[in-house]
Amino acid sequence: MEAAHALASGTSSLLVWLVALPALGATILLLAGRRSDKWGHLLATGLSGASFVVGVVELFKMLSRDGESRGVSQHLFTWINAGSFKVEAGLLLDQLSICFVLLITGVGTLIHVYSIAYMEHDHDRRRFFSYLNLFIAAMLLLVLGDSFLNLYVGWEGVGLASYLLIGFWNQKPAYATAAKKAFIVNRIGDMGLSFAIMIAFTAFGTVSFQGVANHAGPEHKQVMTWMGLALLLAAAGKSAQFPLQSWLGDAMAGPTPVSALIHAATMVTAGVYLITRSNFVFDSAPTAQLMVVIVGVVTLLFGALIGTAKDDIKKALAASTMSQIGYMVLAAGLGPAGYAFAIMHLLTHGFFKASMFLGAGSVMHGMNDEVDMRKFGRLRVAMPITYLTFGLGYLAIIGVPPFSGFFSKDKIIEAAFNAGGARGWIIGLAALLGAAITAFYMTRVMVMTFFGQKRWADDVHPHESPKLMTAPIIILSIGSIAAGALFAFGSSLQLWLEPVVARGFVEGEPALQPIVVSIMALVAVALGVALAYVKYVRVPVEAVAPTNVSIWTRFARRDLLQDAFNEAVFMRPGQYLTRALSFFDRKVVDGAVNGTGALFGGLSVRVRRVQTGYVRTYALLILVGAALVLAAMLAARI
Repeated sequence: MEAAHALASGTSSLLVWLVALPALGATILLLAGRRSDKWGHLLATGLSGASFVVGVVELFKMLSRDGESRGVSQHLFTWINAGSFKVEAGLLLDQLSICFVLLITGVGTLIHVYSIAYMEHDHDRRRFFSYLNLFIAAMLLLVLGDSFLNLYVGWEGVGLASYLLIGFWNQKPAYATAAKKAFIVNRIGDMGLSFAIMIAFTAFGTVSFQGVANHAGPEHKQVMTWMGLALLLAAAGKSAQFPLQSWLGDAMAGPTPVSALIHAATMVTAGVYLITRSNFVFDSAPTAQLMVVIVGVVTLLFGALIGTAKDDIKKALAASTMSQIGYMVLAAGLGPAGYAFAIMHLLTHGFFKASMFLGAGSVMHGMNDEVDMRKFGRLRVAMPITYLTFGLGYLAIIGVPPFSGFFSKDKIIEAAFNAGGARGWIIGLAALLGAAITAFYMTRVMVMTFFGQKRWADDVHPHESPKLMTAPIIILSIGSIAAGALFAFGSSLQLWLEPVVARGFVEGEPALQPIVVSIMALVAVALGVALAYVKYVRVPVEAVAPTNVSIWTRFARRDLLQDAFNEAVFMRPGQYLTRALSFFDRKVVDGAVNGTGALFGGLSVRVRRVQTGYVRTYALLILVGAALVLAAMLAARI
């Protein structure tokens, strides 16, 4: 089987600077301490922007080369050299990773700029920016690593940075708990990546992408299946996919720029990147590939249903992210027919979701940090720029033409129907249902926030955010308008990624024509918008959430009982197992060790009593011993 992986055909000395610049910023700010309070945010923003510039330079250099020779690498040093096992620390930049590099650094830099104003009055703003730089550096290392082991270093770095940022205001116990929850759930997923690396090493003696790809094929189907399932577990943890999605809503505890960074440009996209980068594994393992599709379908519906009942604007957007990442995972599970569309939706989502999260932060800024949409209403008058840019993101995410989501999400729905047979119809209809629910809950967010009568308290005075906050949102909203058409025009993104993820793929006869799929999707969107209009426009929104709601709404408010499920299935049995093991350790293991010590300790105490220190006692014992010896000798004679 030909490896569906772009070979690095040249070298570049600039790749290390992509990671080194934000890493340097994080290091300087953490070591400088309070001395950098006045300029730390500027340094961090500048270094993130400089990394973006390096990425743009590498893009233009890449465009000047032929498609098969665009990949470049940079060797850093020999990391592991143990017998026949050798791992080089190296970076790989190809058509897939450059997409992520530009998204991470471009959107990440805009979030840095936004954060300058958003965190202006925070006492620890310098520390916040150091964590932002650390996050950017770790994510860049993740997408640039040329092996599963190098990727794993960035993977863990992202987990650490997310823990620090989600729990940034850890003086609030709930925020500290949310950070720990995200960290622990992600560690479960990280075990999957660890297992995948071990499987690759055991089976093939290599952990490099190209080394594993060289062994991809029917002859190693079972190994690839287990490796694919382990990689899927890793992706589910990092990208908040079923069944490891419970951390994402709580991750809203961090400052709003963190939510935008995690949900749009970095952390939750890492799982999609991992599956797409490992395309040679999944293409050789149909069972693992099917499981990817199932996880994507379940999660896109799961997140959409949760979004219908959230009154917290950030948690509604978090549920939306979970659902949209589900679309990407679904597309990646469709193999060569869907990899490019997964990345297309990932990139368009990076624009419109970042703009909406930053828009939510702008709303909070003008509403004294209030997040309950039931206490908003009519903010389009007080915050026109935020309203306009958020509205553009709304039109993009529900898939209204010609906005970005129309091009990327419709392509995923089309690819789902084209999967063939009953399977294609099932996942295609599920994707359509998800589109309808998305239109419903996002219309609900728009109406409750920007329309209707004002529902805020008298001491709240909503106002537009400063230019340092609105300018990044405006730039991102441009991507909400144009990015989808740019990527779809002439199948440009598909052709760009083809050498990496779909080499030799030939598209078959579609089950449904694209125009038919688009009409079906638009009908689904129209139904979702109409239902939201009936429920939230024709009927005034109540300032207090009603309690007489359906059982489904109660379940959705509780995140479809995901925490209760985890507690019942994993946490409580885990506690009982821990207690049982602790009892066994204390009573059996420690009991045996301590009992042996006590036995010999007691014997020593009793034996020691015969050592009195008196000569007459020792003489008596000698006499008794001699008498016993004589008695034994006489008995032997008799």
